[in-house]
Amino acid sequence: MRTITSLRIGLATTCAFAAIAASAPAVAQDQSADQATSAPSTEISDRTIDDNSQPASGQEIVVTGSRIKQDPTNSALPLKIFTSEDLTREGINSPEQLISYLASNGNGADNLASNSDVTSGAQRGTNGLSAANLRGQGSASTLVLLNGRRVAAHGLTGSAVDVNQIPFAALERVEVLNDGASAIYGTDAIGGVINFITKTDFQGVSASGYSDITQEGDSPIYRLTGTVGYGDLDKQGFNIMASVSKSWNGILRGSDRAFVNGNQPNRGLSIDTRGTPIATIFPNGANAIFAPDGSLLSGADLTVPGQTFQATGGVNTLNLPGGAGCESFDGGMAYDYELWANNPAYYACAWDTGRAAVLQQPIDTLTYYSRATVAIGEHRISAEFTGSDATSSKIFSSNQYAGNTSTTPLYYPLNSNTKTTYDSVYDQLAAVFPSIGAVGDRTVDNVGNYGRPIAYRWRCTACGPREYITNTKTYRAGLFADGPIAGDWNYNAGISYARSESNSVLGTGYSYRGIFSSQSRADASGVAGAMRGDVDPRAPTAPGASEPGIIGLLNSGLINVFSDTKTPEELALLQSVSADGTVLYGGIYDVWQGDASVSGSLFELPGGMVKLAAGVDWRRESYTFNGSPDAAIDQPEIFNVAFDNANALQDKTRTVKAAYAELQIPLLSVLELSAAGRVDDYSGFGSTFNPKFSVKFTPTNWLMFRGSYGTGFRVPTFNQIYNAVSQSPNPGNTLVDPTTCPGGAVSSAPGCAAITPDTLFGGNLNLGPETSKQYSVGVVFRPARRWSATADFWSISVDNVIGALTLQQALDNIQYLDPSRFTRTNGVLTLVDLTYDNIGSRRTKGIDVSFRGGADLFGGSVDIGLDGTWLLEKKQKLFPTAPYEDQLGVFTFAGDLGLEWKHNAWINYRKDNFTFTFSQIFRSGYENQELPGVANGTVSPPDFNPRVKPYIIYNMTVSQQVTKAFKITAGIKNVFNTDPPFAITYDSNTGAGSSWEPRVADPRGRSFTILAQVNF
Repeated sequence: MRTITSLRIGLATTCAFAAIAASAPAVAQDQSADQATSAPSTEISDRTIDDNSQPASGQEIVVTGSRIKQDPTNSALPLKIFTSEDLTREGINSPEQLISYLASNGNGADNLASNSDVTSGAQRGTNGLSAANLRGQGSASTLVLLNGRRVAAHGLTGSAVDVNQIPFAALERVEVLNDGASAIYGTDAIGGVINFITKTDFQGVSASGYSDITQEGDSPIYRLTGTVGYGDLDKQGFNIMASVSKSWNGILRGSDRAFVNGNQPNRGLSIDTRGTPIATIFPNGANAIFAPDGSLLSGADLTVPGQTFQATGGVNTLNLPGGAGCESFDGGMAYDYELWANNPAYYACAWDTGRAAVLQQPIDTLTYYSRATVAIGEHRISAEFTGSDATSSKIFSSNQYAGNTSTTPLYYPLNSNTKTTYDSVYDQLAAVFPSIGAVGDRTVDNVGNYGRPIAYRWRCTACGPREYITNTKTYRAGLFADGPIAGDWNYNAGISYARSESNSVLGTGYSYRGIFSSQSRADASGVAGAMRGDVDPRAPTAPGASEPGIIGLLNSGLINVFSDTKTPEELALLQSVSADGTVLYGGIYDVWQGDASVSGSLFELPGGMVKLAAGVDWRRESYTFNGSPDAAIDQPEIFNVAFDNANALQDKTRTVKAAYAELQIPLLSVLELSAAGRVDDYSGFGSTFNPKFSVKFTPTNWLMFRGSYGTGFRVPTFNQIYNAVSQSPNPGNTLVDPTTCPGGAVSSAPGCAAITPDTLFGGNLNLGPETSKQYSVGVVFRPARRWSATADFWSISVDNVIGALTLQQALDNIQYLDPSRFTRTNGVLTLVDLTYDNIGSRRTKGIDVSFRGGADLFGGSVDIGLDGTWLLEKKQKLFPTAPYEDQLGVFTFAGDLGLEWKHNAWINYRKDNFTFTFSQIFRSGYENQELPGVANGTVSPPDFNPRVKPYIIYNMTVSQQVTKAFKITAGIKNVFNTDPPFAITYDSNTGAGSSWEPRVADPRGRSFTILAQVNF
């Protein structure tokens, strides 16, 4: 029922578009031949009238998904073609924006907004990466091509391609194949193919300037481009062209948007952190160096007055009776112990981490492209060079220093510098917990704990937000040739080399620890007899501190952790132990490739000529990851950095050899069959054969049925195989042991206390490939020229899925997992193995729909259209014997968010040199997350909405060709300034997320765009 409701909502919002032009299909038949024509089977946009941007009907070219030349307007392939005009009218400024715009693209954490917060597991190392995710199959299952050939995967991840390396200014069109193409391009094209195609015979000079400024005046986006070309291939026999583009994306912080608000308990959202800018006090025990007799609250009776439980989960003086209140500091809120089912945190404060994250990462990108083509008779030889240079800053919440008794021993001392603050805190605590001593009693020999240092947890906002600065350089050089052989037989061959090199360094927010966190680090330090928990003398020591690092500085009392304002002297001391500028890690991905193919006609059947294409591919991929050279085990440790020394890889290589053939068989004039097959040989994985069959039946010129079937085979990435295993802590408060708490929610029931197990994450040398089967059945209806509708049902089945479980998934499926993945200490679950594995099966089904229409109205031309995806099924099982879990329209922390209905709709009016476009973007709602108190039924927030509302925005552009050489386009994105719908995305286990979903919505709000283009 909910699927039908979502579909009705989505279609109802676009009925007005259809009504505008519904009166004139007959009129459309009478239009002159020089009007732009729709191509329903390939779904070429009617909005574009640019004779140079796409082939005319009847012209045969090689389209994405086939090696045989054919008419793209009469193809059996579910192909969409976007021209530069389409992108301009939608205000699309980058490949990332195009990918997010596609209705057939999934909703994974593949854009810069969704990767801008704390990440874990497979998302680590995605700094600055934007990827494609067709049909929700994951970024590693979508093949990204440039002019029909591969580019290098991102240097940090070694898996997905960063689409922002594509030379956007040089593009002629983008072809999006929503179908598996493993038999043609390689086994990993499971979700589909996106082929970015550049201009090939450009002449003249073109320049443009673009700006996109929000209504608030923040987060600007700018782009400058220039393209030059000389030489007519047909007349002069050569063409040389070059293009360059520079873009700047300004920063947008969470605190700049009111909808980013983690303090909405009435709607079921609050933040689970007790690391606040004004320290939260804990009853931690003794530490031999800093607190040999224990801390102020250790051993004390902390029973909350009027309650039966103790405040062992943290006490903030602001939240005590008579305190100033947690809201008195920026981003502060009272810790919602009921919503988080955590009574011991009754007196704690929390801090809104989402407001500290960045919603639009600042990124500067330079792309360049050059091509030289020589025509020798009918043969063409081309040399191509393209590259990019991008620098991004991933900025998120400042570090939380959670004190313990060993590796992070934080104790605020009593000394001459701290006495005023210490006494104030002591009196506030003693007024509620008299067992620590009497209020006003300043003697160290009283019956209480006066004089003992105060153990605490603290958020160092004064240190600045955590920041990773990543630079990625890519380039590809290639030499290509094509031409005739004999008759209508042609050849195409090429060799190329591509590279992506990324390096990340630390910006603000990180400090040297000053304490050995492991025995291996202590042993490697060269300090005789050093033990885990001892001071690390190699870390810098702040002036006036007796011990090194941030821990030595804080334990000196020179920083007042009970105030959210800092003096210039305190800021200078924090800077003295900062790790700003430290090299984080870097990686290089190389691809050498060569290919050759031939195509032509074999013999004639009643329906036409049988055509054949055959070819060979060779590819050598190499990946190097340098770990973290500045965090080697013999170097002083930096606190809470995602260093990856354990994952250092040197020149891991893979060779892929392939041969393929494709046969097009027109049995009858109305019936055409195609068959393709490809053999791939992967070093280390052996050989695999993957076929592809398609059929096209055209009983009349206005009706076509089409269908396809194929298989796929994807091998693991280098990281998934070779990464070492690393252990990470879990600070969350939402997990329970399912073997002792069948209800699955934290509560006071026996066995349902919160657990905080560490996790193991890393590679698996025994990983196998994942296999897939996909099929589609569709219909194309063309009642009149410029009027068409298509619907394609598709199904993708993937087995032996390569992936890593989340901690919650492992606990939910504990009965199916090998017991050796779970470690218990004294009966309590303390460690869970989440290393990569072949984790079951995934099933996805849906219907892609498309509608185009047009008529001559109001003295001009009106075109309307809609592209939509109705997701019918999305489910997975993590183990062969486990049941499938429904993921359709259900919130998930990781992976792809399965929205039931997505569409883009538009209406376009053109008259003479003027164009107006109004469009709608629709993304359906889904089931909201429930925090523990709501999940276990102990709390019922009055405004809690179990479903997230749909996200609907409207865009508008107007364009005027002022002169033959000058064109200007202005637009408004998000015309009605619609905020992202409220969604509970906060994850207690990582500290990421907030009150909106970056996998679905754009956080910028209303913005104004202008594009000026000059062509000579």
